[in-house]
Amino acid sequence: MACGNMARMPGNSRSEALSDGHAAPSDADVPALPDYAERVLDLAETIPAGRVMTYGDIAEWLEEGGPRQVGRVMALYGGAVCWWRVVRADGVPLAGKEHEALAHYHAEGTPLRENTAASGAPGHIPRIDIRRARWDGRSG
Repeated sequence: MACGNMARMPGNSRSEALSDGHAAPSDADVPALPDYAERVLDLAETIPAGRVMTYGDIAEWLEEGGPRQVGRVMALYGGAVCWWRVVRADGVPLAGKEHEALAHYHAEGTPLRENTAASGAPGHIPRIDIRRARWDGRSG
């Protein structure tokens, strides 16, 4: 399954004409990503379906930055990758994208925490079971 819109991928030609007759920007018109952002996104793309890494896991794996820096990269550029697989350490889905993320988690079989008394409340979004879903960057 392809993730995001993959607009950041090199060679993704967008030279077709827009409806107003102007040419769409080409790859040459799109500024290059900072090296750190590229590395964060490259690692995020390797996370298998049904597995997650926390923002801190990614920073630790890259041996650079921290959870906030990874979160910033994901906020700015993460739409081009499987963003729902990069999560907070407490397993709470991305604010404002909870339902979209939950649909991905169900489709991919991502382990979620067991139901609690609060889960019966209208609009309750379950958390990811980080212990079971966490990917170490090596095994499938």
